[in-house]
Amino acid sequence: MNTSAGDSIEPRYTLWQMVRYMLRLGTLGFGGPVALVGYMRRDLVDERGWISEADYKEGLALAQLAPGPLAAQLGIYMGYVHYRILGATLAGLAFVLPSFLMVVALGWAYVRFGGISWMQAVFYGVGAAVTGIIAMSSKKLTEKTLGRDKLLWAVYLTLAAVTIVTESEVAWLLIAGGVLVWLLRAPPQWARRGTLRAVSVAELPLAASLFGTADTSQLTQIAVFFAKAGAFVFGSGLAIVPFLYGGVVTEHHWLTEKQFVDAVAVAMITPGPVVITVGFIGYLIAGLPGATVAALATFIPCYLFTIIPAPYFKRYGKLPGVVAFVDGITAAAVGAITGSVVVLAKRSITDLPSLMLAVVTIAVLWRFKKLQEPVVIAAAAAAGLILYPLMHS
Repeated sequence: MNTSAGDSIEPRYTLWQMVRYMLRLGTLGFGGPVALVGYMRRDLVDERGWISEADYKEGLALAQLAPGPLAAQLGIYMGYVHYRILGATLAGLAFVLPSFLMVVALGWAYVRFGGISWMQAVFYGVGAAVTGIIAMSSKKLTEKTLGRDKLLWAVYLTLAAVTIVTESEVAWLLIAGGVLVWLLRAPPQWARRGTLRAVSVAELPLAASLFGTADTSQLTQIAVFFAKAGAFVFGSGLAIVPFLYGGVVTEHHWLTEKQFVDAVAVAMITPGPVVITVGFIGYLIAGLPGATVAALATFIPCYLFTIIPAPYFKRYGKLPGVVAFVDGITAAAVGAITGSVVVLAKRSITDLPSLMLAVVTIAVLWRFKKLQEPVVIAAAAAAGLILYPLMHS
C-alpha cells in the first residue's frame, strides 16, 4: 500500500520536536544545500521515521521546481507535511534564524574591526572539508533516489554533466527531466499543453509588476533587489551568488568586490542555508535594518512558493503522472546537486593540502558513520588556520 506520512491522522512527533530539530540543523548544519538536504533525509526519513519517503521526494521536487534556496524550501515543506501552514512557518523560522543571528554578529565584527583577515585561512580548511561532506551526502542521496532505474540514471547523469560544464543549474532542464519521465512512464490520455509551465511561472509577471512599484529609499531598494533574488533565482544557495554580485557590486555599488567575496566566505563558514549571506550583505549596506530587510525579502518569496502549491502536491501527489514527474525532477535535482560538488571542488581545492583535507574528510565520514559534521568542520577550520599561512607565506 503506497501511503504518505502526510496522510496519517497522528504524526509520530510533535510540532515542537520538529521546531527543535530545525533549530539544531540551522545551528549546526554545515555543508550548504546538498549536505542540508542529505541531513534532512537521514534524520527525518531514515532514522526518526517522522517523514515518509514519498513526502520527502515531493518536498524535494517542489523545492527544486520553485525558485528560491533549496534547503530552506525543503525545511519549510517538512514542517508543512503534518502541521500545515503553522508548521511550515515555525520550521522555516527555526531553520533560518540561527544562521541569520550568526551572520549579523559577524557583520558587526566586520564593520567594527575592519574586515576579517582570518577568514581566508578558516575558509581554506572549511571549504575543502565541506567539499568532502557534500560528496558523501550526494553519494547517499543518489543511492536512495535512483536505485537501478536506467531512465532516472540517464536524467541524473545528463543534469550532472550540464551542471559541471556550465557551472550553474539550468532550471528548464530540471523541469524537462520531470516532463520526460512523466511522458514515458505515465503519458496523459489527452494533451494538456502548457499546464506545467503555467503552474511554475504564471505568478512571475504579477510578481515583477509588484517589485517594480517601489520608491527610491535605500531600504526599499534593498527589499526590491533581494525579493527579486528570492523570487527569480532557481537552484541551490550557490546559484544566487552570480545574481547577487551583479546587483550588489556592479549595479548598485553597495559593496566592493573584496567585501562581496568576504560575504560569500561568511556564508560558507556558517551553518544553515548558504543564502543567509544576504543578511551579512544587508548589514554591511544598512546595519541591522538592512540585514533584516534583505533576509525577509529573500526568504518570504520562497516561503510562499512552497506553501501555496503544497496542498496540490498533497492532493494530487499519488496520481501516476504526478509520481512520474516527481521521480524525474528529483533525479534531475540530485544530478544537478552532484554536479555542483565538482564545481565547488574546483573552487575550494587549490593545492595538495586542501586536496588531502577533502580526502581525509571523506575517509573519516565513510569510516565513522555517526560522526557529527560540526566536529569535522571545527577540525578543518583549525587545520586551515595552521596550513594557510604556511602555504601562502
